Amino acid sequence: MALITALLSFIAAAAWTAFRTFRRPSKNQIKSKKNDRIRDIDRCSSRNEVASALARLIGEDGAGDWPPRSAHHDLPSCFQPYQDIYLELIPNLSTAHPTLDDDVNRSRIAEFRGSMSKLLAQRINIPEVKAALKRFESGDYSALTREAYNAVYCCVAVCRHAYRWATIPVVKQAQNEMVLDFPHELDAPWPYLQRHFGLTSESGNNTANVLLNFNESGERIYKINIKTTDLIKQAEDVFFRMFLDVEVSGFPIYHEMVLTIVAFEEGRKEACLEHLESITGQLRELLLIFYSNMKESRISRTVWLSYVQGFQGWGVGRMVNGEFDKFDGLSGNHVLFFQAVDAFLGLDRYLPDVNMDRYIPVNQRNLCLALKKHSIRGRLSDSDDHAPRQEFVKIVFRAAHRTRARP
Repeated sequence: MALITALLSFIAAAAWTAFRTFRRPSKNQIKSKKNDRIRDIDRCSSRNEVASALARLIGEDGAGDWPPRSAHHDLPSCFQPYQDIYLELIPNLSTAHPTLDDDVNRSRIAEFRGSMSKLLAQRINIPEVKAALKRFESGDYSALTREAYNAVYCCVAVCRHAYRWATIPVVKQAQNEMVLDFPHELDAPWPYLQRHFGLTSESGNNTANVLLNFNESGERIYKINIKTTDLIKQAEDVFFRMFLDVEVSGFPIYHEMVLTIVAFEEGRKEACLEHLESITGQLRELLLIFYSNMKESRISRTVWLSYVQGFQGWGVGRMVNGEFDKFDGLSGNHVLFFQAVDAFLGLDRYLPDVNMDRYIPVNQRNLCLALKKHSIRGRLSDSDDHAPRQEFVKIVFRAAHRTRARP
């Protein structure tokens, strides 16, 4: 009997493994499906404003894909030192044994900033950096491709954040700073990079610091906590991977949003309903990314703010026309997917215009504006469109109950 039970258990396990393997698409199948969606969006772009905005986001900011691609392995020689310097110094940024001794913290900040300033001055050729960015800005992508440009943007942004804080956990000596002078090597490329993405902030953002901080194999390049505990490393890896996964799962939903609007505007109500039903089903799966990760066993609250989120803040600014203008750094409210859902529902955006211009790339802003302009939710009739209205009720309920981006 024991042998039969064991055999049956083995067969059941093998069958389940085979079933899961059968159900799970291969990487090539996933890539092929995504390429089909991108081509579909391109085909719709000539006749639909939302499709056009999404196609432009993919082509320009995404380097032909979404989430955006970054060629961290293929930086032009004048930008390579930025990466080398970050990776060389970052083990010294975080400490597993923070202190409340003000003198020690001031010394740590001064030492880190001094080391970074020295290495940047020794290794960065500012005229070459500016010349490469000017060529890209003029439309010459021969030496600096879009995916390499994305990698440069990410690298310079995280270098600026590392210099800003100079020690992790963040300490009050850095928090109390109101104005901070950055090395010229970090300031010189920043206006070009921000101008390309249509931004005005001195800090990084969710696109630069998070989405672009992965290579094409899904590996995160610029980590924060190197010589710390496994608890801290896990919290960091899980937290930022979660936001990439949201955009990975969000892209098919963007595609369905386009198809929903196109079908409605062409009078194909059955197709419109099918696409809405697809959105509600996929939205449920996407929100599981938050539900499964935003818990103590995955992202410990004891380390999240001090070791993970602190680096992404900013808190310094500049005097503009006699008034102090402070920048805030990254926030969960910067995530494109949730802004897109709100716009698709016809809701007003959460962030004020000034913060949209500071932290949300212009092509992302334009996509959300197009989604809100063409939102069909308010155009459905009470009598004839009961089923689509019910789908929107489900979307509103799920969007309203999404988990906040903190453990």
